[in-house]
Amino acid sequence: MKVGFVNIFGKPNAGKSTLLNALLGEKLAIISPKVQTTRHRIKGILTDTNYQVVLSDTPGIIEPKYKLQEKMMQGVKSALEDADVALLLVDVKDDWQENDQLFASLSLAVPCIVVINKLDTVGPKQLEEARQFFAARQYCRSVLTVSALSGINKKNFLKPILELLPEGEPFFEEDQLTDLNTRFFVGELIREKIFQLFEEEIPYHTTVLVTSYKEQENITRITADIIVQRETQKAILIGKGGQMIRQLGILSRADIEKFIDGKVYLELFVKVRPKWRDNDLFLREYGYF
Repeated sequence: MKVGFVNIFGKPNAGKSTLLNALLGEKLAIISPKVQTTRHRIKGILTDTNYQVVLSDTPGIIEPKYKLQEKMMQGVKSALEDADVALLLVDVKDDWQENDQLFASLSLAVPCIVVINKLDTVGPKQLEEARQFFAARQYCRSVLTVSALSGINKKNFLKPILELLPEGEPFFEEDQLTDLNTRFFVGELIREKIFQLFEEEIPYHTTVLVTSYKEQENITRITADIIVQRETQKAILIGKGGQMIRQLGILSRADIEKFIDGKVYLELFVKVRPKWRDNDLFLREYGYF
């Protein structure tokens, strides 16, 4: 049985989360047109009769500016260290030279496959030029071209990856999809809606902490705190007459009900924690350690 860790690396907004979701056939990683949506390393487990592939979506690689981003990059570092195969994801319309420099700087000791994403946004000539550009790089074992958003032929996509994986015993149970719990994904779905509804700084200054998750016979009761850094941000999140927090609750509840396949009662509270992104105690409490 082919078994191993296949970790996805790339710049912010290359489509790493969309690729993970497409391969799993399930929405595990939240997505947004805004950059730096992913903060945690999210593992998705693909198991079949002859393989178990543990896929990791990692935060987009950036130069950290505060402690939260430092923790995000530590997650990337751990993924670099335990990968059996690295998928180096690049948006075909992004700067190829910049991506090349980034990939080379990772100094990966494992086989690397460059995945050129968003192939449906360029013509055949430009796509072939991109393929040849990355195929010539020393770190590149092979090149795959995909449109993660439009859908992936999983069998064809996995074939060159499985050839590079070692044989072994599976790490996880056959029906296990991820190593993270439901509370984590509930918090992420709420955070995704914050990215959807709010502009500018708000999504980047916000985190979500699920404080209560109680499964009852006909309903799951969930309470979550939305953490911001300033009172002005709290006012924006709540909105005039509570309009924005209600809308956030409605959208979040709909997605959570889909995710857990059951009825949900959701309560949201907004709390101010000044400079939480640079505070080790808060970062630990909010699950970033």
